[in-house]
Amino acid sequence: MKQSAWRFLWKSEDIRKKLLITLLLLVLYRLAANIPVPGVNRSVLASLANATGAGGNLFNLLDLLSGGTVSTFSILAMGVYPYITAQIILQLLTPIIPSLEQRLKDNPREGKKWQEKWTVILTIPMAALSAIGQINIFNALATQAGQGLLLKFSFVGAYFLPTTSTLLAMMAGTMFGIWLGELISEYGIPNQGLSLIIFAGIVARMPRSLVSLLSDRQNGWWMLLLVLAILGITIFAIVYVQQGRRNVPVLFPGRRVGNRMSMPVRSNLPLMVNMAGMIPLIFAQAILSFPAIVASYFVNSQTAWVANLATQVSNTFGGGNFWYSILYFFMIVVFTFFYTDVLFTQQNYGDNLKKQGAQIPGVVRGAPTQKYLTKVQRRITLPGALFLGVVAVMPFLVGLALPVGNNLFLVSSAGLLIVVGVVRDTFTIIETELKVHGYEESLIKG
Repeated sequence: MKQSAWRFLWKSEDIRKKLLITLLLLVLYRLAANIPVPGVNRSVLASLANATGAGGNLFNLLDLLSGGTVSTFSILAMGVYPYITAQIILQLLTPIIPSLEQRLKDNPREGKKWQEKWTVILTIPMAALSAIGQINIFNALATQAGQGLLLKFSFVGAYFLPTTSTLLAMMAGTMFGIWLGELISEYGIPNQGLSLIIFAGIVARMPRSLVSLLSDRQNGWWMLLLVLAILGITIFAIVYVQQGRRNVPVLFPGRRVGNRMSMPVRSNLPLMVNMAGMIPLIFAQAILSFPAIVASYFVNSQTAWVANLATQVSNTFGGGNFWYSILYFFMIVVFTFFYTDVLFTQQNYGDNLKKQGAQIPGVVRGAPTQKYLTKVQRRITLPGALFLGVVAVMPFLVGLALPVGNNLFLVSSAGLLIVVGVVRDTFTIIETELKVHGYEESLIKG
């Protein structure tokens, strides 16, 4: 009788050790997330967290992306997103710069090490720019609301040392989070370090979100049941789409065994419906928040038309309104196609199948095969892109019917996609580890 290998999860010493190390490092990360940046005006921070309008929406959006560390303005307020941004930049530059692409083709292992090294190097200036931008945004929002400055930030005169220490503290927090992620990948659950770091930040918001939802004593419980129902349906849809594949038939040539020639082998090449994952959401959020960031510097301009224009731009791109949701949906669809094309081109299925002697029935090997597969991939990417767009604007759609905010985790877009993806990948990795250690289901007898 076959039994699940999961019942041996805690009996394997090696797997148990990896799980405990992962849990310990995640607890350490969440403890560090409560260490505040020096010099922060707590009363101004509280007023920004409770603000309404475009400024409050922008603050809550950034707080959601950081896993709740912005609302406390901790040293981990930027999370590990500067590292992810650096990764995306290098991935986009690889097909554009021939020397980078050639380096990865000639020696993939060394090319990957080179890419990882330069990702860390690029993270440092990205973290510095992100920290400066984040502080300036909140100072501008606080000034606009008449609350004063969140941080006295200036590289001139007496503020030079406090400003430098603040900047270094935020950069060090980001690098510390990245280091913990690398430790998890090396000594804990393999290749899941940064994903689990982001996952931990998002999940940490759940108690606060539940309290916010249940604060309405009259309607809180039925709203919770309704939101949980929406959540369950959305999770099922995410898993269904993420698991979606289009199997393209591939014919591999037979092999000669002695004097005999084996028959050709028929197989399938699985193409993912959503190859881009959650990257399009990060792209779209970063680009759409940029106009609001720039506009926040001009809302207090002495020139009337400049101040009015900056206010309109800030209101439009601050999140939580109709036009922002439309733009968000459109940009996610566009970026899904763009990023999928970049990844699919890097795979180079046409040449790889040709080297193996394989062929898609009715399609010529080489470039025609790549062209055919690209056409198929773009066709199946459309439903995946539309689905990502719908999930992304889910907070706005739910907000039209329910009195819940866009910052509520239970109906957030990026958070939900990350959580479902990380849980699914983590379970797959643990299941693989169980099989490696001899706990495969088919080998267990009742």
